[in-house]
Amino acid sequence: MIRAQLDKLLTVVIAGVLAGLVLAAAALPAALVLGIGFSALSTPYSELPNTLRTPPTAQRSNLYANDGTTVITSFYQEDRVDVPLHEVAPVMRQAIVAAEDVRFYQHSGVDLRGVVRAFTVNKRDGRTRQGASTLTMQYVRNVLSNDPRLTEAQRDAATELTTVRKLQEMRYALALERELDKDEILTRYLNIAYFGAGAYGIAAASKRYFSRSPAELTLAQAALLAGLVRSPDSDDPINGDADSAVARRSYVLERLVESGQVPADAAAAARAEPLQLRPSETPNDCTGVPDAHNDWGFFCDWFTRWWSSQSAFGATADERQRTLRRGGFSIVSSLDPGVQRATTEQVRKIYPTTRAEAVPTAVVQPGTGRVLAMSVNRAYSVADNPVGQKNRPNTVNQLIAGGGAIEGYQGGSTFKLFTLLAALESGLPLSTDFVAPTQLLTRFPVTGGASCDGRWCPANSSPSSMDGPRTMWSAFGRSVNTYFAWLTEKVGADRVVEMAERLGIVLRAESDAKLARYGAKDWGPFTLGVAATTPLDLASAYATVAAEGTWCAPLPVVSITDSGGRPVDAAKPDCRQVLDPDVARAATDAARCPVGDQSMYGRCDGATAPGLRAKLGRPVAGKTGSSERYETETVVAFTPQLAVASMAANPDDPRDAVGQAVQAQMVNAVGEVLAFALRDQPVRDFVPPSERTAFQTQPQAGN
Repeated sequence: MIRAQLDKLLTVVIAGVLAGLVLAAAALPAALVLGIGFSALSTPYSELPNTLRTPPTAQRSNLYANDGTTVITSFYQEDRVDVPLHEVAPVMRQAIVAAEDVRFYQHSGVDLRGVVRAFTVNKRDGRTRQGASTLTMQYVRNVLSNDPRLTEAQRDAATELTTVRKLQEMRYALALERELDKDEILTRYLNIAYFGAGAYGIAAASKRYFSRSPAELTLAQAALLAGLVRSPDSDDPINGDADSAVARRSYVLERLVESGQVPADAAAAARAEPLQLRPSETPNDCTGVPDAHNDWGFFCDWFTRWWSSQSAFGATADERQRTLRRGGFSIVSSLDPGVQRATTEQVRKIYPTTRAEAVPTAVVQPGTGRVLAMSVNRAYSVADNPVGQKNRPNTVNQLIAGGGAIEGYQGGSTFKLFTLLAALESGLPLSTDFVAPTQLLTRFPVTGGASCDGRWCPANSSPSSMDGPRTMWSAFGRSVNTYFAWLTEKVGADRVVEMAERLGIVLRAESDAKLARYGAKDWGPFTLGVAATTPLDLASAYATVAAEGTWCAPLPVVSITDSGGRPVDAAKPDCRQVLDPDVARAATDAARCPVGDQSMYGRCDGATAPGLRAKLGRPVAGKTGSSERYETETVVAFTPQLAVASMAANPDDPRDAVGQAVQAQMVNAVGEVLAFALRDQPVRDFVPPSERTAFQTQPQAGN
């Protein structure tokens, strides 16, 4: 009641002030009138809310492929990208002024004539028929109503139809016009105004309705857009009333003619044009990735997970996601469209999207951690699947990088790399001899099928080619289980587990994490890859060896710039030396054996993927792996420039064996991916390890 009475009183007061100003205007210069009439309404610019001085407009962030131009998708709460005034067609600038504030360039933020006219008409008709808000006042209202730091109630209060709010708008508008020139205010207005159909700002509106930039707008198009600002929801010609939009276009054209900005014949021609919309919707989030490149969705999904982990973008994951969707970032990702396409083609040759089995595959750059491709034979989609098919053919679960419900897949013998590294680091050379038996009884306690009276007793899968005297070279090349079980006993299972985690293997399964924390000393089977992992983790771990011991956190970006064009440090590789370079070189030398290459010392003898080196035609290293009963199959290969890891499994039923036969197809696929990705890169050889690391036992070092 008191508030209503106050509003009435203020209405009378301001009406009286304005009436006096109208009378004074006939005899006094405009500057004097403004000085007398609005002294009570003035506000120093320094006292304006920061929101008005530096408007926090929400702008969409764009994610590009590594070429910097191919759009993967966008992220936004409001589809908006700020543009400078010189990138807006002059006719659009004229149209918005004609539609919303024809005297914009004559007044100082509050238009006396407009206020008096509106007051007179509305009083005469007994209802609000005309508004008196200048373009500057509308800008003030837009900023305050969009301030993300305000609560919903505060935003409502900033736009409620009261005299108090109107007076505040006037005060702020006058202050802004004393500090900002007209073109700056017009620029800000064009970038914050809502044009309907989800388009905020003139750049988004031009694209949404006409699929063009604001610099390319014609007279008819500019008049249509300018007319939408008054009632953007109801007049929206895509989702609302197209006839009303056309009527508003005619009104704007008339105002342009009346103000002398457009010739009558040009306006008549524009008025006669049919409503030729060419709508285009800006993709939003990872499900908005273009249909033709649906396989990019899994990389996009992993990018958003990465972003949520970066403290540079906020204190919490939710805050970081809001920053992404409001901050106007330009993000050049590490995704290479060509390598991604080649990887996806190879993956789908092995299994189509309808098969229960999946072949998630990751491609990583050693020395930077940048991820060039992430592929799997699934559609990235939230569409329903047939009954009983949780992750096929559609899924948004992260099958390649893990996370959420995806713990990963058993890595099999690829984990022998971590035992090899732990042994080398402890001082054992590559030439370490052991006569590998068909089966080895160890000291590690286990239960189940691999137990012999409560102790782990692994066996070789192919005794005829694996048993006998072995070194690290031949044992790794032939994948001799008993040799690595013995080596694990010798160096300590806890060192092997620690090595894997040091190289970025994340133990996502609760049972694995618990064993690593509380039972690592007794986790002998870890060397045979019984823990769950992902292709991305494996590719990154092997890339560390390829980079001579430099581990880099997997990275989905090449560069990030904020809305002001400033680079963001989060895009820089996060790397550190985690292995002695000579230890990494020695491991690489042994890893040449499984893929048909030869070590620098000529000690390779036997391979599980013997044709890969010949197929690729350049130095290569890697490892294959099979889990128990061939439930999963894994292939990892690397050169100095690239690492690829591919895993075959049934994500919905890990006990559903894929079978050993698929491994040969995977080896061929990994070779094809490497060949394509390296086609324009020089042939580089690995640096050989020292003779000391290869042949001489060293004193053991502590962890």
